[in-house]
Amino acid sequence: MARFRWTEWIPIHDLIWLGLFAVMAATGPFHHGHFIALLFVLAAIQVAEPKVAFLATTRGSVLANLAKLALGAFLIWDSGGAIGGIVSSYYWVLLIPVVSAAVTLGVAGTVVFAVLACATYLAFLLQVDWELYTVPPDQVSEIALRLVFFAIIGYLTQRLAEANRNETRRAQAVARQLAEANQSLQEAEAAVRRSERLAALGQLSAGLAHELRNPLGTIKASSEMLLKNLPEGDGVTLELAGFISSEVDRTNSLVTRFLEFARPLELRPREAELSEVIDRAISQLEHHVPRFEIAVYRNYAPDLRPFPFDAELMERVIYNLLVNAAQATPAGGAITVKTRLAGESAEICVIDRGSGIEPKHIENIFNPFFTTKKDGVGLGLAIVSKLVDLHGGKMAVESEPGRGSIFRIFLPTEGR
Repeated sequence: MARFRWTEWIPIHDLIWLGLFAVMAATGPFHHGHFIALLFVLAAIQVAEPKVAFLATTRGSVLANLAKLALGAFLIWDSGGAIGGIVSSYYWVLLIPVVSAAVTLGVAGTVVFAVLACATYLAFLLQVDWELYTVPPDQVSEIALRLVFFAIIGYLTQRLAEANRNETRRAQAVARQLAEANQSLQEAEAAVRRSERLAALGQLSAGLAHELRNPLGTIKASSEMLLKNLPEGDGVTLELAGFISSEVDRTNSLVTRFLEFARPLELRPREAELSEVIDRAISQLEHHVPRFEIAVYRNYAPDLRPFPFDAELMERVIYNLLVNAAQATPAGGAITVKTRLAGESAEICVIDRGSGIEPKHIENIFNPFFTTKKDGVGLGLAIVSKLVDLHGGKMAVESEPGRGSIFRIFLPTEGR
């Protein structure tokens, strides 16, 4: 059973405020009803101020401090006696709006409310009957000291509040930096894990592909010999031999893709125009237009100048992304390819409005042999990721099921 804590309902600092005002009401020289009421209305505003959303705004804080200033003036006037509020022991209540303004309204608000508090206090001189009373020189000094006291307390409070705000801003900046560093670390760890998986699977794929090449060649040659020596009337056998040959070709194509994935690649960076490389990749895709029935729109940044990269490998990267986008896009749809300069990197975006990717699959789409397609192998995006990493670049994916995907590539524009 959870223990009840009264501090969850009434914070301690609120109790302290109410307790202090209760002590003033009990020990002060005035106990008549309206004086006590004014004192507790002032306490209620002070306690409610940080809890009411409107009072947390600049306008609300100004109105709350004006209300406290007016209530303080009434308290002083009510406790001034025959001479008036200028001799009241409650003059210090005018410090409450000054301190509150120093905390919430900055330098300007502190100056304004310090001046208003001094003016309010001096206004009680108008209450004095100068035909009956005079102000001795030592009392003039006392009044001056009280006014200076208002300014000193306001200034010190404002400085402390500003120092606290600066520390808060610094702490928030450090927290943001730590969050960004943590995000970068997680991305780096994910990249390392992906690279390790790629290396291990690459070695396995290379060994398996080499072992498969020889028997596939034998099967292919045997099927061709069988087709040449079969009698023309044996249709079923001819059809089965044709199946053998076509399946060997398909398997051999798959082995070739394994080798492309596993083969160590040597980067040959040369200064090139990125838009020209993208145009060549789009031209390759356009050979499949009758199949995909989609349009490809170009949006190239004019300020992106030529920079060093391997144009041949990057053409393969963009082509693979275009093919994936085309396969996800319904007939009659469109793909957009955009480029822009992003700091010291060139950003390439391949955007489609197709089927999108399920959130649970986003983390795995660059892993080898991971695919959601019935006839997919799961090497296309793995090869793309490998080639981008080889350039020292980064990849990012944004996708929403049923709304499409955006694949972003960031390539460093400086030579590596």
